[in-house]
Amino acid sequence: MIFSEAVKKVREIKGYSQEQLARELNVSFATINRWENGKTEPSRLALTNFTEFCKQHNVDVLEGDVKCNDKC
Repeated sequence: MIFSEAVKKVREIKGYSQEQLARELNVSFATINRWENGKTEPSRLALTNFTEFCKQHNVDVLEGDVKCNDKC
């Protein structure tokens, strides 16, 4: 799964708007929008923050799929 798809899927699983996810990751709404549209890729720091967000919220981002764990 490409990053843009993963971001959108995680956001939808959590029921967040782009703005809400942006606040959680300390980035702008426009950044989330660009990621989801495949216009930009995250920096290493942003990717680390996204990965940590997924871990904290029990969302597995696997190579081919994104899924919610028990306590999602």
